[in-house]
Formats: sequence, C-alpha cells, structure tokens
Amino acid sequence: MTRTWAPFAALAVLGAMAVVIAACVGAVHIPLADILSALLHRSPDSRDWTSRVVWNVRLPRAIVAYLVGGALAVSGGALQGVFRNPLAEPGVLGVSNGAALGAVLAIFTGVTARLPAALPLAACTGAVLVTVLLLLIASRGAGAGSGPLLLAGVGLASLAAAGTTLTISLSLANYDVGRQVLQWLLGGLEARTWAQVAMGTAPILAALALVLADARKLDALLLGDATAASVGVAVVAVRRRLVIATAVLTGISVAIGGAIGFVGLVAPHVARRLVGAGHVRLLPACFLGGGAFLVVADVVARTVMAPQEVRLGVITAVVGAPFFLVILLRHRSAEVA
Repeated sequence: MTRTWAPFAALAVLGAMAVVIAACVGAVHIPLADILSALLHRSPDSRDWTSRVVWNVRLPRAIVAYLVGGALAVSGGALQGVFRNPLAEPGVLGVSNGAALGAVLAIFTGVTARLPAALPLAACTGAVLVTVLLLLIASRGAGAGSGPLLLAGVGLASLAAAGTTLTISLSLANYDVGRQVLQWLLGGLEARTWAQVAMGTAPILAALALVLADARKLDALLLGDATAASVGVAVVAVRRRLVIATAVLTGISVAIGGAIGFVGLVAPHVARRLVGAGHVRLLPACFLGGGAFLVVADVVARTVMAPQEVRLGVITAVVGAPFFLVILLRHRSAEVA
C-alpha cells in the first residue's frame, strides 16, 4: 500500500514545496520565516506588507500556475488515450491554438470588457471545435499512425494561428487591445489574482471529475473501438464526453494562463514512468505532476533573467520541444521495427 501511494505523496509534496518556493520568490526578497508566518498566521486583509505581497500577489499566481499545469497535463494524458497516440498534446494537436483564437476574438471584439466570463467560454469553444475536427479525422482512419494525426494537428494549428495573426494585425490599430492580445498570447502569469483562481477552479475540477469518471473506459479505448464496445463501453458517448472535458481543461487553462505549450506532453510521460499506464492512476498523477512542473517553470521564468521576466511559454517550450523530438524519434523507430 505504501508503494502504491508513494508516487502520489511525492508529487503532492513536490507541488506544495513548489508553491511555497513561488511565494518566496519575487522582485522583493522576503525571508522564508516571514513567508511561513504570513501563510499560517495572517490573512489577505492584513495591513502587514509581507502578508499582502504573499496573499494577494504571489500565492494566487502560484495557485493559477498549479491549476493550469494540472489541467493541461490531464488534458494531454486523456488525449493520448482518446487518439491512442503518445504524441497527442493540446499544443501539438492545435487544440491550444483553437482556444487561443477563440479567446483572442473575444478580447478583440471587446466582449470580455463587458462580460469577463466570455474569455473562458470563447477559449473552450475554440478548443472544442479543433478537438472535434481531430476526432473526425481520426475516426476516418487518417489518425491511425502518428504521422497523419500530427500533420492534421499541424494543419489545424496553422489555420487557427492564421486567424489569430489576422486578429492581431487588426487589433494593432488599437494600442491597448493589441498589447493585451500579444502579451496574453506569449503565455504568462503576471498580475494573476484570486479572480483568476475563482474563474478556473470550478470548471477545471468539474472537467477533471468528468475525465476521471471515464478513466477505466479510456483504458478500454486503448485496445480499439471494437474491443471496447465488446466489453460494454459506449465508445461514441465516452469519446464525446472526453473530448468536451479535455477541451474545457485546455480552454480554461488558455483563458487564465495564456498560450502555454508542452505541459500536456511532458507531464503524462513522466507520470507513466512513476505510476504506470492505467488511467485511474495516471490522470491524478498527471494533475499533481503538471501542476508542480508549471509552478517550477514559472519560478524559473521570474528568476533566470531577474529583474526581467521571461515569458512562461518560452520556458515550457525549452523543456518540451526537445522532449517531443525524443519521443517522436522513439515512436517512429518503434513503428518501423
């Protein structure tokens, strides 16, 4: 039993330590003892400046990073099962690009200024549309191997990116809107508050619960649609639920964190090494590991060129792009063999 839960405990402790470290790191140095005192004995409304910095600036940013990282990791792990492809990931397949296009259009049209909930709704809609198109491609047999599915993802990502670029070019006429769109697209968590935490927590947990409810059925889908149907799995309904849930996870993550890639690729593969391929154990491990990974990446983004911040999307790409190439080469070698 200890061995069974040891990886989860280790990932949870790593995530908690990462959040504490994130609370300690910033433009102003605050000793660890003061950080712990502010977390344990003071409130966000305290007049003490240390408590205000910790509770109102650093802690919500760390929690948003954890939520976004966990959501993207679970989305990647589920998509890899849905498409039976170890290279599937929201960014690689263009799902994140679809979410970004939806969100950018919401910002450009000014809807978000009147209705803040429009941003996550638009991002989720874009993510759903791209995921459904990928599912249609895979169901026609074009996604049986890694190459065709990845090419389809690249094509859809390019199409969404073209729409995003067009929107950016139009938005530059308005400096404030153009600047907001560009900063958001680069991916970053600066100026995140408890409002973003509140915006993301409920839909992410709801979508996560939906994915976990179908975890065992996702195992069956890995064996093929015919085999899954023979053991009583309603293949179409399960796949539809998973598509919606992963799109919500990706859309909400993009809405509150911007375009951040490769988390959904790195975290699931690391989690498989720790807890195995069964999705009942894999998906919770993805959430814990992805959350910890993105919090650490955000700390690196804030410190590697301090006092300037590197965009968080750059840090995850530096880690994730080589990781993707290694997995691609191994997968292609296995297909040839």
